Amino acid sequence: MLIGCPKEIKPQEYRVGLTPAAAREALAHGHEVIVETGAGAGAGFEDEAYEAVGARIVATAAEVFAEAGMIVKVKEPQAVERKQLRRGQILFTYLHLAPDPAQTRDLLDSGVTAIAYETVTDAQGGLPLLAPMSEVAGRLAPQVGAWALQKANGGRGVLMGGVPGVGPAQVVVIGGGVVGTQAARVAAGMGADVTVLDRSLPRLRYLDDVYRGIFRTRYASADSTAELITTADMVIGAVLIPGAAAPKLVTRAQLTTMKRGAVIVDVAIDQGGCFETSRATTHENPIYEVDGVVHYCVANMPGAVARSSTIALGNATMPFMVALADKGWRQACLDDPHLLAGLNTHEGRLTNHAVGRALGIDVTAPSAILAQ
Repeated sequence: MLIGCPKEIKPQEYRVGLTPAAAREALAHGHEVIVETGAGAGAGFEDEAYEAVGARIVATAAEVFAEAGMIVKVKEPQAVERKQLRRGQILFTYLHLAPDPAQTRDLLDSGVTAIAYETVTDAQGGLPLLAPMSEVAGRLAPQVGAWALQKANGGRGVLMGGVPGVGPAQVVVIGGGVVGTQAARVAAGMGADVTVLDRSLPRLRYLDDVYRGIFRTRYASADSTAELITTADMVIGAVLIPGAAAPKLVTRAQLTTMKRGAVIVDVAIDQGGCFETSRATTHENPIYEVDGVVHYCVANMPGAVARSSTIALGNATMPFMVALADKGWRQACLDDPHLLAGLNTHEGRLTNHAVGRALGIDVTAPSAILAQ
């Protein structure tokens, strides 16, 4: 199979879908690899690194989309890219379709077979291709939140760890999964006073047992959320319902109960965000203010640390990419039900139930697609 990797064109997105190591692996399996010139430069991988392992560099994204049987990316295809997709082609990337009806419709119209990193599962019930970027985004969240808390950036002017005689920042993390756990660890490591909210009692017990008081845990009722945000200097949204739009857990009205200059970091913005006032921003213009509360809602946070993120993502996606190339999407999904869970569109049909519910589109079960 000819595997193609275009350069990412989303604003300030420096990651690349294919590392030279992944290209080498695909080539060793007898496949061809083409990479748009400069695609890896933002992550520190120059064209020569791809050529050294046997990949072919092409001048334009149009060549990649026209030639490749499988497109490997990082972020969801932008409108100009979606116009170049076609029936019979595999798209392997993050999609986040639930809050994005325009992208969903374009993918369905193209007929492409789209497999979303964020809905591929594993035997433990996890999301192995989402987890690396969740870890990165979770660890970044307190870092960017601390920057936003600085007075010059519109924040309250609160130091995360305080100083002798002055208390630390109060940080609330909504969601105790991968993002929330990593955010809580880093925020606590910066010296902040951290509370993690989650609805899973087993998960709360796990966090208490493993982290032994480094941060506190609370059950995520509406009352506890409403109570804690009133005293918070920073609130990190880390809620995920796989494939679905994020629930709105803090309303516009509740912003008026928060401290002026408090900061919201919405890591769930890829799925629409978990604050009613969230809207996607970019690294170029990452923050805005609503009712005196600073919002940081960058939709591709891991892109800020492109090299670390690219290598981590490549380590996770490589075996799935090779399986798709070796076997074709149908046999690969027949052999691996966890990869099948990543199937979101095929030949004009939507195959993810969570997306269908969010957008009001009829869904064909992936198993039915395979049976045809």
